[in-house]
Amino acid sequence: MQTSKESQDAIHRIDPESSEEISSRFDVLVGLLENGTDQAITSHLQGFHHSDLADAVGLITGNLRRRLLGLVKIELDPDLLFELEDHLRHEVTDSLSPKEVADVITEMDSDEAVQVLEDMDEHERVEILSEVPDEEREDIEVGLAYPEDTAGRRMQTDFVSVGTNWTVGQTIDYLRDEEDLPDEFFDLFVIDQDSKPQGVISLSRILRSPRPTLMSEITDETQVIVPAEMPQEEVPLLFEKYDLTTAGVVNAQGQLIGMITVDDVMEVAREEFEEDVLRLGGVGEENVDDGVIQASTKRFTWLLVNLGTAILASIVIGMFDATLEQMVALAVLMPIVASMGGNAGTQTLTITVRALAMKDLTKYNTFRTFRKELIVGFLNGCVFACLAGIITVFWFSHLGNANLLGAIIAVAMIINLVVAGVSGVALPILLEKLKVDPAVASGVFVTTITDVVGFLAFLGLASIFLL
Repeated sequence: MQTSKESQDAIHRIDPESSEEISSRFDVLVGLLENGTDQAITSHLQGFHHSDLADAVGLITGNLRRRLLGLVKIELDPDLLFELEDHLRHEVTDSLSPKEVADVITEMDSDEAVQVLEDMDEHERVEILSEVPDEEREDIEVGLAYPEDTAGRRMQTDFVSVGTNWTVGQTIDYLRDEEDLPDEFFDLFVIDQDSKPQGVISLSRILRSPRPTLMSEITDETQVIVPAEMPQEEVPLLFEKYDLTTAGVVNAQGQLIGMITVDDVMEVAREEFEEDVLRLGGVGEENVDDGVIQASTKRFTWLLVNLGTAILASIVIGMFDATLEQMVALAVLMPIVASMGGNAGTQTLTITVRALAMKDLTKYNTFRTFRKELIVGFLNGCVFACLAGIITVFWFSHLGNANLLGAIIAVAMIINLVVAGVSGVALPILLEKLKVDPAVASGVFVTTITDVVGFLAFLGLASIFLL
């Protein structure tokens, strides 16, 4: 049992630090890496939580990082290896022998070991797994057998299950005496003779029930079961909707083969959020540590697409070159129409992509969403049309047709904002139907549509009524 002093120390070690404290310890670490001894560095690292140390490794570059990685890999903490960014993790594992990597992942939960191994070359993975003890290797291979980005890849194969005919007393004795149990768990699964889950029960309810009580009598049968093939981004939605801490994972035959816990779900949610943000920006899976060539390559594709769409908008402008030559004011005003449409489209697009990701946009409310965005676009268009029209009239009051010019930019503004709202909903839905991630391509196409429509409406109306 812990003494009072030991308990205080344990609490102090997990007490969250301020950003200033972490920054200060990081500065000390950098100084030691530059001028300190290995012993001094190792001693200083004892005060780092593995998550903070993983962040520090990512921030340090060059020879300092190589020195730090050389020291931490001597007695490599499995938690640290798991917390490292993928490219840094590869840098560490590439410097270790298959046996050394196997020793580290053997100490991990099966889901963490799977994530460490899944990005390695097949040959390297086989070499490492050959060094892993049979029982742990089988658990890892179960996870690796499922496609990437599925619940099966994220599940932990270590879980606690009991039979429907067990009593509370038998279960408590089993939990106390059995050595081969997960280090942490919140719920137990009740299964039938075919290993199919019949319900789930929390540890607190077990401890508060009389020993003779059958587990089947206190089991919560309204469990949430996750198919192993389910896309991983759908799992956080289940946890949020049903307030889960644990969910069982079943195979195609309905047999319980693993569990997903709330910490796994938080990691998935973070990854999916980061992925969508990067894709909306057209940078893929770029990291801040990527080199010049890597970063350029990852950004090239969508910059090339954007060049093509920009040329399309320029072609539309070129169709009205005679109009622009006769009235320079049009060249001054047309970016306003295109910019307002682009911003309005991006707003609608962001809401729609989020709704699709959260499964809030379905066939039952798609039409209502279209109608709402149509009305919102029209109302905002009218407001900003009035503002833009008034500004135009005063700005170009020296022209004899300033009032007509103001009316034209107002009508073009309304048209473009309505189109922006509709396209901001329609494009993500269409891309999802085509099995293309809406976050990847929607932004470029919505901007193109609003540019083209904005230029076409404004310059087309000007050529008809002004010249």
